[in-house]
Amino acid sequence: MNIWIINHYAIPPSMGGLVRHYYFSKYLTNKGHRVKIFTSSKIHNSEINIIKDKVLLKEEIIDGVEYSFIRSTEYKGNGFGRIFNIIEFPLRLFKVSKTISKPDVIYTSSPDLFTALTAILIAKKFKIKVVVEIRDLWPESIVEYSKISKKNIIIKILYKLEKWIYKKADKLVFTMSGGKNYIIDKGWNNVIDLNKIYQVNNGVDIDEFNINKENSILNDIDLTDNTFKVIYMGSIRKVNHIISLVQAARVLQERGFTDIKILIYGDGTEKKELEELSKRLELNNLKFKGFVEKKYVAGILTSANVNVVHVQNTGLSKYGCSWNKLFEYMASGKPILSNCPQEDDLINKYDCGISKYLEKPEEYADSILYFYNMEQEKYNKICTNALTAAREYDYKKLTNDIEKILN
Repeated sequence: MNIWIINHYAIPPSMGGLVRHYYFSKYLTNKGHRVKIFTSSKIHNSEINIIKDKVLLKEEIIDGVEYSFIRSTEYKGNGFGRIFNIIEFPLRLFKVSKTISKPDVIYTSSPDLFTALTAILIAKKFKIKVVVEIRDLWPESIVEYSKISKKNIIIKILYKLEKWIYKKADKLVFTMSGGKNYIIDKGWNNVIDLNKIYQVNNGVDIDEFNINKENSILNDIDLTDNTFKVIYMGSIRKVNHIISLVQAARVLQERGFTDIKILIYGDGTEKKELEELSKRLELNNLKFKGFVEKKYVAGILTSANVNVVHVQNTGLSKYGCSWNKLFEYMASGKPILSNCPQEDDLINKYDCGISKYLEKPEEYADSILYFYNMEQEKYNKICTNALTAAREYDYKKLTNDIEKILN
């Protein structure tokens, strides 16, 4: 097949990006398909813009995958600049589509509803099929995290657009397990065929993970000393609610557990504020390590005694979640601690850690101490379970599922 993957934020791995479609492209290409990723030239959450001049389209092979970058305006944060970028990208995408020979199928990925809308219109123009993937429920996530009323006129328009997209898509792929339940809860199942809905989780490239684990090692004493290491890897934004980890570190320090250390890797809007809070609390057992290149992630996670998933609890949990980091955590072969249990929770399903609501800092500290005090035999069994789970979500295996859907 000649496949177009359209994703506004399909950032190449070497640029620290969202790698799902990179791996699908890589392994679909290995199967003999022609795959082209259409994405924004402005790399989200970075200073990078692939296109510096006025050219509309720039095609490059990056990390072995064919990317078609569409010129997009610079922006920072989530203000007007990003809103303009969200509207601009699909308009230029439509213009670009007129200059290129048509594919056999289009595979587009939300949460950008306007890009999904444009992908459907392009597919209609070409008279081909379109698969729409939902990685985040928009605008439901906006309502849950920002507490904007569902009666807000813009939100109501976005819900109508979401419903139209789900209806017009030839197939729907949800990364979370509760896609069908979401549509039923919305009362849309009378116009949306539930039989065209599939689920394909995010995953991990196990071969690549293991190569990086052996060959890309950070020279950092915090990763090699004899302390019990609790590691968080990911964004540091309001939605991640990392303040709970800071508070748990305070509890552990007050209890005298000087050989337990919490390491936070990543960046985001809340990082500076939380660093200042940590200094005011005089925490010696917590460090903000900053952003690291993707190639170092495997070695860092494997150095942990426990890896942490942490997000703000919302009503979205009942539809499940498929965090990118979860599958890298599994591949590290170390226990996972999550404060936000999900519908069809994979941590509990595979018994590779603890996933439960942790409302108070003391509960968080107690959960860390549960692993700290665990008998070695039980700890080793959890580690083995994590590796078993990771093999189920290897991108080579998941690509077979995507290939069947695209066929």
